[in-house]
Amino acid sequence: MGKIFLVTSREYITRVRKKTFIVMTILTPLLMMGLLVGTIWFSTQKGERKSILVIEDGNRLSKFFSDNEELDFEFSSQEGSGDEELALKSHYGLLKIPEFDLRDPKGFEFTSEQNPSLDLVKTMERQIEGGIKELRLKESGLTRGFLDSLEANVTLRTFNVSGGSEKESHAGVSFGIGYVAAFLIYLFVFIYSAQVMRGIIEEKTSRVVEVIISSVKPFELMLGKVLGVAGVGLTQLMIWIVLGLLFSTLGVGFLSPDMDAVQMNPQQQQMAEMADLPWISALLDFPVFTFLFSFLFFFLGGYLMYSALFAAIGSAVDAETDSQQFMLPITIPLIMAIVALAPVLNNPQGPLAFWLSIIPLTSPVIMVARIPFGVEWWELCLSMLLLIGGFLFTIWIGSRIYRIGILMHGSKVNYRILARWLFKSY
Repeated sequence: MGKIFLVTSREYITRVRKKTFIVMTILTPLLMMGLLVGTIWFSTQKGERKSILVIEDGNRLSKFFSDNEELDFEFSSQEGSGDEELALKSHYGLLKIPEFDLRDPKGFEFTSEQNPSLDLVKTMERQIEGGIKELRLKESGLTRGFLDSLEANVTLRTFNVSGGSEKESHAGVSFGIGYVAAFLIYLFVFIYSAQVMRGIIEEKTSRVVEVIISSVKPFELMLGKVLGVAGVGLTQLMIWIVLGLLFSTLGVGFLSPDMDAVQMNPQQQQMAEMADLPWISALLDFPVFTFLFSFLFFFLGGYLMYSALFAAIGSAVDAETDSQQFMLPITIPLIMAIVALAPVLNNPQGPLAFWLSIIPLTSPVIMVARIPFGVEWWELCLSMLLLIGGFLFTIWIGSRIYRIGILMHGSKVNYRILARWLFKSY
């Protein structure tokens, strides 16, 4: 154990002291938050207003058009529109509304010197569709006020009953927390397992490992490197969480005046109404400590399991380019887990979610995504036990390949050779 601790501490201190680690640990959350704040800020800024000339005979739809913060509509008949090129010099575009059948409207055209954005096209389509609906209402004898009186907005509150107590549930909060946590585990497991493999390849190609092996057993060296990088990952994760909370607080304070000053469109108003829901109450009811413990357990379990396999690959090859053929079978379950994340979150209690959260190769991602929705304790315990078993099994596989591959140089390795190393006795 003493030698494993020495290797672990050396691996941890060496990586944490690197300038790249310090810079990226601070810079990554800053860049992510800057990208998010910048995107939101630019989306709230008013763009240049565009003038649209609506050309229509009969004035059937023109009276239903309304200006907004981006578009100004001017109206003309076919005879009064004049030369099209001349009209485009003073307007962004021409919207042509022909004579049309109210039951089957067709033939609408838009002409401009530039390609219009999708949002602009959708806005004009909504204006035309709104006018056609009003004409159809008038033809049927109904009024807009009558139709508005038929609309009803219903908010459905959901509750969970567990252990004889009833608590209000919030699917939106559970979905968001589950998705972010699962994606973080996928990202960290993949990144840090690959770091273990690259570190082993570097030491092997530089022949440094031959000196280390003279005083440390191969298994102790592999396990020490795996645990050392795990400590680096946890350190970086904790720093990112703290910096993320700090930068998000500053970002919200920066955006608040701009958001209040901007007149919101219907989509933004809908989002604002969603923001008024009792999210704070939902977060207070959320089992934070249980979730954090589970997150750290599945993060470490998933990392240790995959890093042992990546370490075995690193010991078997002489260059990183040679590792690609062995990485694909190992990473397929991890990729399957992130691909299946959306259907799992839509049905967290379904058979797909259950089995993917039990299988050790996919459980670190899927089980963490399910926990915010509520998971039976026996499912969680079974998933944890199988993950521990999967880690021990992959450590056994990795160590048996590592003990031979770390000292092999210049030989082409394939799956048959790996199988031979796996079952070869000491």
